[in-house]
Amino acid sequence: MVHPHNENPVNPLPPAVVALALVTVGIEAIFGLGARGLLGGPEAVGWRLAAIERYAFSPEILRWMVETGRYPPEHLLRIVSYPFVHAGFTHALFAAVMLLALGKIVAETIGGAAMLAVFVVSTVGGALLYSLLPGSVQPLFGAFPPVYGLIGAFTYLLWVRLGQVGAQQLRAFSLIGVLLGIQLVFGVLFGGGLDWVADVAGFAAGFLLTIVLVPGGFHRLLARLRRG
Repeated sequence: MVHPHNENPVNPLPPAVVALALVTVGIEAIFGLGARGLLGGPEAVGWRLAAIERYAFSPEILRWMVETGRYPPEHLLRIVSYPFVHAGFTHALFAAVMLLALGKIVAETIGGAAMLAVFVVSTVGGALLYSLLPGSVQPLFGAFPPVYGLIGAFTYLLWVRLGQVGAQQLRAFSLIGVLLGIQLVFGVLFGGGLDWVADVAGFAAGFLLTIVLVPGGFHRLLARLRRG
């Protein structure tokens, strides 16, 4: 078999996916260099904590805004800025890797703009549902709610594909099942907060939005539900 000499052996990543990953990794690199004293001087050690205080999503602040009817822009920003602040290098690394893998699949299937829509809607949906829980007082940060949104998009696309080839469509939910199982085990062993609710909300938002974004997706789902 003859391959063209100028053929790229690796499919290039969609620009939207690269941009999101670069922002995530770039911010984490700044925090890491600052914590090691390689950037920003002595005050750089506190950059991560300052960023969490300023850009993490706070359910209590959202409740305050709703109760008072005041919506300062710096607090509204938290609803979409929290995915880009992480607890540490490992937290950011896992988020970036999953973002690259899932974002590539979703963007190549439904387009970069649609992938960004899934990312944003899952970000907002995860934060809003998290804030509805009475026990949610801890700030929400990290890219996992929108990453789970991309998992939701991937799940719907796989669900459709399995249906087209006559395979068992429930297999499409294997990934989210495994991830939630891992979260449950870690929660039991090490304890944890309610941030998993934001992840599940992000998954649901990504899944439902992809139904609308894929041409004919909504009618396909209705037909499937009627047959079921």
